[in-house]
Amino acid sequence: MSNYDMQYHLRNREWKMNEVQNRMATQSRIKNLRDDPVAASHSVRYQSRIERMNRYISNIDSVTSSHREAESYMTSANNILQRIREISIQGANDTYTKDEKRMMAEEVNQLLNELVEVANATSADGTSIFAGDRTLGAAYRVLTGNVPGSSGRVITQVDYLGTVNENKAEISEGSYIEKDFPGNEVFWAEQQQIFSARNADAFTLGSDAKIRIDGEVVALKAGDNVHAVIAKINDSHAAVKASLDPVRNSLVIETTVPHQLMIEDVGAGTVLRDLGIVSGNGRPPQNLAQDARVSGGSLFDMVISLRDQLYKGDTLDIGGAGLKGITMAQNNLISQIAKIGSRDTRMQEVKERLLTDIPVVQETNSRLVDLDFAEAITELKMLEYNHKAALQTAGRILQPTLLDFLR
Repeated sequence: MSNYDMQYHLRNREWKMNEVQNRMATQSRIKNLRDDPVAASHSVRYQSRIERMNRYISNIDSVTSSHREAESYMTSANNILQRIREISIQGANDTYTKDEKRMMAEEVNQLLNELVEVANATSADGTSIFAGDRTLGAAYRVLTGNVPGSSGRVITQVDYLGTVNENKAEISEGSYIEKDFPGNEVFWAEQQQIFSARNADAFTLGSDAKIRIDGEVVALKAGDNVHAVIAKINDSHAAVKASLDPVRNSLVIETTVPHQLMIEDVGAGTVLRDLGIVSGNGRPPQNLAQDARVSGGSLFDMVISLRDQLYKGDTLDIGGAGLKGITMAQNNLISQIAKIGSRDTRMQEVKERLLTDIPVVQETNSRLVDLDFAEAITELKMLEYNHKAALQTAGRILQPTLLDFLR
Protein backbone atom coordinates (compact mmCIF):
# COMPACT_ATOMS: atom_id res chain seq x y z
CA MET A 1 0.00 0.00 0.00
CA SER A 2 2.83 2.39 0.80
CA ASN A 3 4.38 1.75 -2.60
CA TYR A 4 1.07 2.26 -4.43
CA ASP A 5 0.36 5.50 -2.57
CA MET A 6 3.83 6.79 -3.33
CA GLN A 7 3.45 5.93 -7.03
CA TYR A 8 0.08 7.64 -7.21
CA HIS A 9 1.24 10.92 -5.68
CA LEU A 10 4.43 10.96 -7.76
CA ARG A 11 2.49 10.44 -11.01
CA ASN A 12 -0.06 13.06 -9.97
CA ARG A 13 2.67 15.59 -9.29
CA GLU A 14 4.39 14.79 -12.60
CA TRP A 15 1.07 15.39 -14.38
CA LYS A 16 0.71 18.79 -12.65
CA MET A 17 4.26 19.72 -13.66
CA ASN A 18 3.48 18.73 -17.26
CA GLU A 19 0.33 20.87 -17.21
CA VAL A 20 2.25 23.91 -15.98
CA GLN A 21 4.95 23.41 -18.62
CA ASN A 22 2.32 23.13 -21.37
CA ARG A 23 0.64 26.33 -20.21
CA MET A 24 4.00 28.09 -20.27
CA ALA A 25 4.68 26.76 -23.78
CA THR A 26 1.30 27.96 -25.11
CA GLN A 27 1.37 31.14 -22.99
CA SER A 28 -2.22 30.43 -22.04
CA ARG A 29 -3.70 29.30 -18.78
CA ILE A 30 -6.52 27.45 -20.60
CA LYS A 31 -5.49 24.26 -22.33
CA ASN A 32 -8.85 22.50 -22.30
CA LEU A 33 -12.36 23.87 -21.97
CA ARG A 34 -12.71 22.22 -18.56
CA ASP A 35 -9.86 24.36 -17.21
CA ASP A 36 -12.20 27.37 -17.12
CA PRO A 37 -15.43 26.89 -19.13
CA VAL A 38 -16.73 30.44 -18.61
CA ALA A 39 -13.45 32.14 -19.55
CA ALA A 40 -13.02 29.79 -22.53
CA SER A 41 -16.47 30.64 -23.94
CA HIS A 42 -15.84 34.37 -23.54
CA SER A 43 -12.41 34.01 -25.16
CA VAL A 44 -13.88 32.25 -28.20
CA ARG A 45 -16.27 35.16 -28.73
CA TYR A 46 -13.50 37.73 -28.26
CA GLN A 47 -11.20 35.96 -30.71
CA SER A 48 -14.03 35.71 -33.24
CA ARG A 49 -14.69 39.42 -32.81
CA ILE A 50 -11.01 40.25 -33.35
CA GLU A 51 -10.89 38.10 -36.48
CA ARG A 52 -13.99 39.80 -37.88
CA MET A 53 -12.61 43.28 -37.18
CA ASN A 54 -9.36 42.39 -38.96
CA ARG A 55 -11.44 41.17 -41.90
CA TYR A 56 -13.38 44.45 -41.92
CA ILE A 57 -10.11 46.38 -42.09
CA SER A 58 -8.98 44.18 -44.98
CA ASN A 59 -12.30 44.84 -46.75
CA ILE A 60 -11.92 48.59 -46.23
CA ASP A 61 -8.43 48.53 -47.74
CA SER A 62 -9.72 46.52 -50.72
CA VAL A 63 -12.68 48.86 -51.31
CA THR A 64 -10.44 51.92 -50.95
CA SER A 65 -8.12 50.51 -53.60
CA SER A 66 -11.08 49.90 -55.94
CA HIS A 67 -12.32 53.44 -55.33
CA ARG A 68 -8.92 54.87 -56.20
CA GLU A 69 -9.04 53.04 -59.54
CA ALA A 70 -12.59 54.19 -60.29
CA GLU A 71 -11.80 57.75 -59.24
CA SER A 72 -8.82 57.85 -61.58
CA TYR A 73 -10.97 56.87 -64.57
CA MET A 74 -13.80 59.22 -63.56
CA THR A 75 -11.35 62.12 -63.27
CA SER A 76 -9.99 61.27 -66.71
CA ALA A 77 -13.55 61.26 -68.12
CA ASN A 78 -14.25 64.60 -66.46
CA ASN A 79 -11.13 66.11 -68.04
CA ILE A 80 -12.29 64.86 -71.44
CA LEU A 81 -15.75 66.36 -70.87
CA GLN A 82 -14.18 69.65 -69.88
CA ARG A 83 -12.32 69.76 -73.19
CA ILE A 84 -15.54 68.86 -75.07
CA ARG A 85 -17.33 71.65 -73.23
CA GLU A 86 -14.65 74.13 -74.29
CA ILE A 87 -15.09 72.97 -77.89
CA SER A 88 -18.88 73.39 -77.66
CA ILE A 89 -18.44 76.96 -76.42
CA GLN A 90 -16.11 77.69 -79.32
CA GLY A 91 -18.46 76.03 -81.80
CA ALA A 92 -21.35 78.19 -80.59
CA ASN A 93 -19.48 81.23 -81.97
CA ASP A 94 -20.39 82.26 -85.52
CA THR A 95 -16.86 83.54 -86.13
CA TYR A 96 -15.89 79.95 -86.96
CA THR A 97 -16.70 78.60 -90.40
CA LYS A 98 -18.44 75.28 -91.07
CA ASP A 99 -15.14 73.71 -92.07
CA GLU A 100 -13.61 74.77 -88.76
CA LYS A 101 -16.59 73.36 -86.89
CA ARG A 102 -16.19 70.13 -88.81
CA MET A 103 -12.63 69.93 -87.53
CA MET A 104 -13.95 70.52 -84.02
CA ALA A 105 -16.36 67.63 -84.60
CA GLU A 106 -13.44 65.39 -85.53
CA GLU A 107 -11.75 66.21 -82.22
CA VAL A 108 -14.98 65.56 -80.33
CA ASN A 109 -15.29 62.22 -82.14
CA GLN A 110 -11.82 61.19 -81.01
CA LEU A 111 -12.61 62.26 -77.45
CA LEU A 112 -15.82 60.21 -77.65
CA ASN A 113 -13.78 57.13 -78.52
CA GLU A 114 -11.59 57.76 -75.50
CA LEU A 115 -14.65 58.16 -73.26
CA VAL A 116 -15.85 54.73 -74.36
CA GLU A 117 -12.44 53.29 -73.53
CA VAL A 118 -12.65 54.85 -70.06
CA ALA A 119 -16.17 53.48 -69.51
CA ASN A 120 -15.00 49.98 -70.49
CA ALA A 121 -11.96 50.16 -68.20
CA THR A 122 -10.93 47.06 -66.27
CA SER A 123 -9.16 46.71 -62.95
CA ALA A 124 -5.83 44.98 -62.39
CA ASP A 125 -7.52 41.57 -62.14
CA GLY A 126 -9.28 42.03 -65.48
CA THR A 127 -12.79 42.70 -64.14
CA SER A 128 -14.89 45.53 -65.52
CA ILE A 129 -15.07 48.56 -63.20
CA PHE A 130 -18.30 50.13 -64.43
CA ALA A 131 -20.44 47.08 -65.32
CA GLY A 132 -22.14 46.57 -61.95
CA ASP A 133 -21.95 42.95 -60.85
CA ARG A 134 -21.40 41.68 -64.42
CA THR A 135 -17.68 42.15 -64.02
CA LEU A 136 -16.53 39.60 -66.62
CA GLY A 137 -17.86 41.49 -69.65
CA ALA A 138 -17.51 44.94 -71.14
CA ALA A 139 -19.74 47.60 -69.62
CA TYR A 140 -20.69 49.19 -72.96
CA ARG A 141 -21.34 48.06 -76.52
CA VAL A 142 -20.59 50.41 -79.40
CA LEU A 143 -22.52 50.68 -82.66
CA THR A 144 -21.01 52.52 -85.60
CA GLY A 145 -22.42 54.07 -88.75
CA ASN A 146 -22.10 56.89 -91.24
CA VAL A 147 -22.97 60.44 -90.17
CA PRO A 148 -23.33 63.40 -92.58
CA GLY A 149 -20.12 65.38 -92.50
CA SER A 150 -17.87 62.59 -91.16
CA SER A 151 -15.05 61.14 -93.19
CA GLY A 152 -15.86 57.54 -92.25
CA ARG A 153 -17.77 55.34 -89.88
CA VAL A 154 -18.15 56.81 -86.40
CA ILE A 155 -19.85 55.85 -83.15
CA THR A 156 -23.60 56.35 -83.45
CA GLN A 157 -24.86 54.56 -80.34
CA VAL A 158 -23.44 53.34 -77.03
CA ASP A 159 -25.49 50.73 -75.13
CA TYR A 160 -25.01 49.73 -71.50
CA LEU A 161 -24.57 45.97 -71.03
CA GLY A 162 -23.93 45.90 -67.29
CA THR A 163 -26.36 45.85 -64.38
CA VAL A 164 -27.53 48.29 -61.78
CA ASN A 165 -26.43 45.94 -58.98
CA GLU A 166 -23.40 46.94 -56.96
CA ASN A 167 -20.90 44.63 -55.30
CA LYS A 168 -20.80 45.37 -51.57
CA ALA A 169 -18.30 44.73 -48.81
CA GLU A 170 -18.97 44.45 -45.08
CA ILE A 171 -16.97 47.09 -43.21
CA SER A 172 -18.44 46.65 -39.74
CA GLU A 173 -20.98 44.45 -37.99
CA GLY A 174 -23.97 44.29 -40.35
CA SER A 175 -22.85 47.43 -42.22
CA TYR A 176 -22.05 47.30 -45.93
CA ILE A 177 -20.65 49.76 -48.45
CA GLU A 178 -20.78 49.76 -52.24
CA LYS A 179 -17.55 48.72 -53.91
CA ASP A 180 -18.37 49.46 -57.55
CA PHE A 181 -20.09 52.17 -59.58
CA PRO A 182 -22.59 51.02 -62.24
CA GLY A 183 -21.90 52.73 -65.53
CA ASN A 184 -25.56 53.58 -66.12
CA GLU A 185 -25.27 55.98 -63.18
CA VAL A 186 -21.74 57.31 -63.67
CA PHE A 187 -21.98 57.97 -67.41
CA TRP A 188 -25.50 59.35 -67.50
CA ALA A 189 -26.71 62.88 -68.04
CA GLU A 190 -30.47 63.28 -67.60
CA GLN A 191 -33.29 61.86 -65.56
CA GLN A 192 -34.92 59.15 -67.66
CA GLN A 193 -38.67 59.04 -68.29
CA ILE A 194 -40.77 56.21 -69.74
CA PHE A 195 -44.25 57.10 -71.01
CA SER A 196 -46.53 54.15 -71.70
CA ALA A 197 -48.86 54.37 -74.70
CA ARG A 198 -51.57 52.13 -73.17
CA ASN A 199 -54.62 53.33 -71.27
CA ALA A 200 -54.54 51.80 -67.77
CA ASP A 201 -58.08 52.68 -66.62
CA ALA A 202 -59.29 49.09 -66.85
CA PHE A 203 -56.11 47.48 -65.51
CA THR A 204 -56.58 45.11 -62.57
CA LEU A 205 -54.03 42.58 -61.39
CA GLY A 206 -55.44 39.04 -61.63
CA SER A 207 -52.92 37.36 -59.28
CA ASP A 208 -50.02 38.22 -57.02
CA ALA A 209 -46.95 39.35 -58.93
CA LYS A 210 -43.63 41.10 -58.53
CA ILE A 211 -41.70 43.68 -60.51
CA ARG A 212 -38.07 44.72 -60.22
CA ILE A 213 -36.99 48.36 -60.52
CA ASP A 214 -33.28 49.18 -60.29
CA GLY A 215 -32.71 45.98 -58.34
CA GLU A 216 -35.55 46.65 -55.87
CA VAL A 217 -38.39 44.10 -55.88
CA VAL A 218 -41.91 45.51 -55.55
CA ALA A 219 -44.59 43.01 -54.46
CA LEU A 220 -48.09 43.47 -55.91
CA LYS A 221 -51.33 41.83 -54.82
CA ALA A 222 -54.24 40.44 -56.79
CA GLY A 223 -56.86 43.12 -57.33
CA ASP A 224 -54.38 46.03 -57.44
CA ASN A 225 -55.29 48.67 -60.01
CA VAL A 226 -52.88 51.10 -61.64
CA HIS A 227 -53.17 53.54 -58.72
CA ALA A 228 -52.14 50.83 -56.25
CA VAL A 229 -49.22 49.89 -58.50
CA ILE A 230 -48.12 53.55 -58.62
CA ALA A 231 -48.36 53.87 -54.83
CA LYS A 232 -46.27 50.73 -54.21
CA ILE A 233 -43.62 51.83 -56.71
CA ASN A 234 -43.35 55.22 -55.01
CA ASP A 235 -43.12 53.54 -51.58
CA SER A 236 -40.20 51.35 -52.68
CA HIS A 237 -36.53 52.17 -52.13
CA ALA A 238 -35.93 52.62 -55.87
CA ALA A 239 -34.91 56.12 -56.98
CA VAL A 240 -37.97 56.46 -59.24
CA LYS A 241 -41.33 58.18 -59.26
CA ALA A 242 -44.44 56.72 -60.87
CA SER A 243 -47.48 58.71 -61.96
CA LEU A 244 -50.48 58.60 -64.28
CA ASP A 245 -50.47 60.56 -67.50
CA PRO A 246 -53.51 62.90 -67.24
CA VAL A 247 -54.10 62.82 -71.00
CA ARG A 248 -53.61 59.17 -71.94
CA ASN A 249 -54.30 57.68 -68.49
CA SER A 250 -51.14 55.64 -68.98
CA LEU A 251 -48.35 54.80 -66.56
CA VAL A 252 -45.34 57.14 -66.41
CA ILE A 253 -42.12 56.19 -64.62
CA GLU A 254 -39.24 58.61 -64.20
CA THR A 255 -35.99 58.53 -62.25
CA THR A 256 -35.41 60.98 -59.42
CA VAL A 257 -31.65 61.14 -60.03
CA PRO A 258 -29.81 60.87 -63.35
CA HIS A 259 -29.44 57.20 -64.26
CA GLN A 260 -30.73 54.64 -66.73
CA LEU A 261 -33.83 52.86 -65.53
CA MET A 262 -33.64 49.07 -65.13
CA ILE A 263 -37.18 47.70 -64.95
CA GLU A 264 -38.65 44.25 -65.57
CA ASP A 265 -41.32 41.75 -64.54
CA VAL A 266 -40.20 39.06 -62.11
CA GLY A 267 -40.86 35.42 -62.96
CA ALA A 268 -44.03 34.76 -64.91
CA GLY A 269 -45.58 38.15 -64.04
CA THR A 270 -46.76 40.43 -66.87
CA VAL A 271 -47.67 43.60 -64.95
CA LEU A 272 -45.28 45.95 -66.71
CA ARG A 273 -45.94 44.27 -70.05
CA ASP A 274 -49.69 44.74 -69.65
CA LEU A 275 -49.15 48.38 -68.69
CA GLY A 276 -47.06 48.99 -71.81
CA ILE A 277 -43.73 49.68 -70.10
CA VAL A 278 -41.70 46.65 -71.17
CA SER A 279 -41.84 44.00 -73.84
CA GLY A 280 -41.42 40.28 -73.34
CA ASN A 281 -37.99 40.16 -75.01
CA GLY A 282 -34.51 40.97 -73.81
CA ARG A 283 -33.22 42.03 -70.43
CA PRO A 284 -33.02 45.54 -68.98
CA PRO A 285 -32.44 48.10 -70.37
CA GLN A 286 -33.09 46.63 -73.84
CA ASN A 287 -36.55 45.33 -72.90
CA LEU A 288 -38.63 48.53 -73.11
CA ALA A 289 -41.85 48.40 -75.10
CA GLN A 290 -41.56 49.64 -78.68
CA ASP A 291 -44.57 51.92 -78.41
CA ALA A 292 -43.38 53.46 -75.13
CA ARG A 293 -41.84 56.92 -75.35
CA VAL A 294 -38.45 57.21 -73.64
CA SER A 295 -36.59 60.41 -72.84
CA GLY A 296 -33.35 61.12 -71.03
CA GLY A 297 -29.94 60.33 -72.45
CA SER A 298 -26.50 59.20 -71.35
CA LEU A 299 -23.24 61.08 -71.38
CA PHE A 300 -22.45 59.40 -74.70
CA ASP A 301 -25.76 60.51 -76.19
CA MET A 302 -24.90 64.11 -75.33
CA VAL A 303 -21.43 63.90 -76.86
CA ILE A 304 -22.75 62.18 -80.00
CA SER A 305 -25.45 64.84 -80.39
CA LEU A 306 -22.91 67.65 -79.99
CA ARG A 307 -20.56 66.04 -82.51
CA ASP A 308 -23.34 65.68 -85.09
CA GLN A 309 -24.34 69.33 -84.56
CA LEU A 310 -20.73 70.38 -85.13
CA TYR A 311 -20.65 68.33 -88.34
CA LYS A 312 -23.77 70.19 -89.49
CA GLY A 313 -22.39 73.55 -88.34
CA ASP A 314 -25.65 74.32 -86.49
CA THR A 315 -24.48 77.16 -84.23
CA LEU A 316 -27.78 77.55 -82.36
CA ASP A 317 -28.05 73.89 -81.36
CA ILE A 318 -24.36 73.70 -80.46
CA GLY A 319 -24.65 76.54 -77.97
CA GLY A 320 -28.10 75.44 -76.75
CA ALA A 321 -28.98 71.76 -76.44
CA GLY A 322 -25.42 70.64 -77.15
CA LEU A 323 -23.76 72.70 -74.43
CA LYS A 324 -26.60 71.98 -72.00
CA GLY A 325 -26.25 68.21 -72.45
CA ILE A 326 -22.48 68.27 -71.87
CA THR A 327 -22.96 70.42 -68.76
CA MET A 328 -25.52 68.03 -67.28
CA ALA A 329 -23.29 65.02 -68.01
CA GLN A 330 -20.32 66.72 -66.38
CA ASN A 331 -22.35 67.75 -63.33
CA ASN A 332 -23.51 64.17 -62.81
CA LEU A 333 -19.97 62.84 -63.23
CA ILE A 334 -18.64 65.32 -60.67
CA SER A 335 -21.35 64.26 -58.22
CA GLN A 336 -20.26 60.61 -58.68
CA ILE A 337 -16.66 61.60 -57.95
CA ALA A 338 -17.87 63.41 -54.83
CA LYS A 339 -19.71 60.23 -53.81
CA ILE A 340 -16.37 58.41 -53.79
CA GLY A 341 -15.00 61.03 -51.41
CA SER A 342 -17.94 60.68 -49.04
CA ARG A 343 -17.64 56.89 -49.02
CA ASP A 344 -13.91 57.09 -48.35
CA THR A 345 -14.50 59.46 -45.45
CA ARG A 346 -16.93 57.02 -43.92
CA MET A 347 -14.54 54.09 -44.38
CA GLN A 348 -11.65 55.96 -42.78
CA GLU A 349 -13.82 56.74 -39.76
CA VAL A 350 -14.80 53.08 -39.49
CA LYS A 351 -11.19 51.95 -39.88
CA GLU A 352 -9.98 54.27 -37.13
CA ARG A 353 -12.70 52.97 -34.82
CA LEU A 354 -11.75 49.36 -35.59
CA LEU A 355 -8.06 50.06 -34.99
CA THR A 356 -9.05 51.48 -31.60
CA ASP A 357 -11.41 48.62 -30.72
CA ILE A 358 -9.07 45.75 -31.61
CA PRO A 359 -6.49 46.46 -28.83
CA VAL A 360 -9.31 46.86 -26.32
CA VAL A 361 -10.80 43.46 -27.18
CA GLN A 362 -7.34 41.88 -27.26
CA GLU A 363 -6.61 43.24 -23.79
CA THR A 364 -9.91 41.91 -22.47
CA ASN A 365 -9.20 38.49 -23.97
CA SER A 366 -5.66 38.59 -22.60
CA ARG A 367 -6.92 39.12 -19.06
CA LEU A 368 -9.06 36.00 -19.41
CA VAL A 369 -6.64 33.50 -20.97
CA ASP A 370 -3.06 34.78 -20.83
CA LEU A 371 -0.71 33.11 -18.39
CA ASP A 372 0.94 34.94 -15.49
CA PHE A 373 4.53 33.79 -16.09
CA ALA A 374 5.80 34.79 -12.66
CA GLU A 375 3.05 32.80 -11.00
CA ALA A 376 3.57 29.84 -13.36
CA ILE A 377 7.36 29.74 -12.74
CA THR A 378 6.81 29.89 -8.99
CA GLU A 379 4.26 27.07 -9.20
CA LEU A 380 6.60 24.94 -11.33
CA LYS A 381 9.51 25.45 -8.94
CA MET A 382 7.35 24.49 -5.97
CA LEU A 383 6.21 21.33 -7.74
CA GLU A 384 9.80 20.43 -8.64
CA TYR A 385 10.89 20.98 -5.03
CA ASN A 386 8.03 18.87 -3.71
CA HIS A 387 8.75 16.16 -6.28
CA LYS A 388 12.41 15.93 -5.31
CA ALA A 389 11.55 15.86 -1.61
CA ALA A 390 9.01 13.11 -2.19
CA LEU A 391 11.54 11.03 -4.14
CA GLN A 392 14.15 11.44 -1.41
CA THR A 393 11.67 10.50 1.32
CA ALA A 394 10.40 7.49 -0.61
CA GLY A 395 13.97 6.34 -1.23
CA ARG A 396 14.64 6.27 2.50
CA ILE A 397 11.38 4.68 3.57
CA LEU A 398 10.89 2.15 0.80
CA GLN A 399 14.35 0.60 0.60
CA PRO A 400 14.40 -2.59 -1.52
CA THR A 401 15.12 -6.00 0.01
CA LEU A 402 16.06 -9.37 -1.50
CA LEU A 403 12.39 -10.38 -1.48
CA ASP A 404 11.52 -7.35 -3.71
CA PHE A 405 13.95 -8.56 -6.36
CA LEU A 406 12.69 -12.16 -6.07
CA ARG A 407 9.12 -10.95 -6.71
